[in-house]
Amino acid sequence: MGKRVIAIILVAASGTYGAWVYAGKWGSHGTGNGQFNLPSGVEVAPNGNVYVTDTYNHRIQYFKSSGSFLGKWGALGTGNGQFNRPWQVTYGGNGYIYVTDWYNHRVQYFTPNGSFVGKWGRYGTGNGDFKNPIGIAYGRNGYVYVGDGFNHRVQYFTGTGSFLGKWGSYGQGNGQFDDVAGLAVAPNGNVYVTDNDNDRIQYFTPTGSFLGKWGTGLRFKYPFSVRVATNGNVFVADTGNHRVQFFTPSGSFLGSWGTYGTGNGEFKSPYDIAFLTATNIAYVVERGNYRVQYFYDNTRAAPTSLGRIKGFFK
Repeated sequence: MGKRVIAIILVAASGTYGAWVYAGKWGSHGTGNGQFNLPSGVEVAPNGNVYVTDTYNHRIQYFKSSGSFLGKWGALGTGNGQFNRPWQVTYGGNGYIYVTDWYNHRVQYFTPNGSFVGKWGRYGTGNGDFKNPIGIAYGRNGYVYVGDGFNHRVQYFTGTGSFLGKWGSYGQGNGQFDDVAGLAVAPNGNVYVTDNDNDRIQYFTPTGSFLGKWGTGLRFKYPFSVRVATNGNVFVADTGNHRVQFFTPSGSFLGSWGTYGTGNGEFKSPYDIAFLTATNIAYVVERGNYRVQYFYDNTRAAPTSLGRIKGFFK
């Protein structure tokens, strides 16, 4: 387990909008508690517990906000509560934990301690079917949005899995995708989608009307996850560039942090990011380093007050 606060390692490009500073880490390669095998997703519940999709161990692990192990569930299989590569995870406003079960082509949902509640989906192209779903997000409207990866579309459902609507098809045009990966719902209801192989972000109304896009060109390399902070700023796990970038809601660049490596504040294939909003902490899960790192915004929690940062994790 890393120290709570070690040093200011990396500062975002624009201090006006936030300088994200290394605060701690946990995880290593393996099958034990607190170890990971190619983890892909991370989510923070309102109580501060951190959920991680331990993808190639076919399980979910959850931790206190500082990384202390709390519990786990799952195993390789097709039964209820079993997984074949769980990919991303989101906390629903209804209190359930939703998980995309990538190779079982379905969504499962659970109580916060891992008790199975329900599931939906199967392999296919029809309404409510999936081909390798990845991203998942819960909106304030109670809808569950799912990034239906190789169907190149977004589908949305009620909290219990009843189909409501969809948008998207294969291509490079507005509202088209080449491998839908992550997605996020903004406080105003807009839906942001990582269009992975098109190296861009697109965003839409809650029912899928196209609003805008950015990133085409060299700004991203296989972006896998997008998250929207409570202030509306958009954070992207720029996986192939081994960094996190953040933007205004319409895509104007604000800052970034990270570079390739194994040190504190460095990344190998960051796949997802989530926020403990009450304390301005960002958690980043890395596939290549088999770990979770967390950072704080030093424009809102000054680094001269290290006691405040440590106090977050008592």
